[in-house]
Amino acid sequence: MLTEQRARTLAAEWIDAWNRHDLDAILVHYAEAVEFTSPFVVRLLDDLTGTVRGKAALREYFARGLGAYPDLRFELLQVLVGVNSVTVYYRSVGNRLAAEVMELDAQGQVVRVLAHYA
Repeated sequence: MLTEQRARTLAAEWIDAWNRHDLDAILVHYAEAVEFTSPFVVRLLDDLTGTVRGKAALREYFARGLGAYPDLRFELLQVLVGVNSVTVYYRSVGNRLAAEVMELDAQGQVVRVLAHYA
């Protein structure tokens, strides 16, 4: 089971990496076989499934997102802890509220993400 402290550390490191626009530091949290689903996948990649599969494809998607939003900055609002998952609730691009549900593998890497935006 994921501890509250580990979830908070993961969320803080993740937010910090995004705010520094450090693609390698962002990607260190994700497993090779990650599955990432977000409305922004539809917008940025014109992919109606909304899902990116694999770390290499996720790198390309995140790089495109950082390029599209050069002023991107996240503000952590809350960390919600599950059994083997964490939900990071934050203020996102354009002051949108966002929540990312991240499912973790046994090594603590993110294997599945469901992103939600207000």
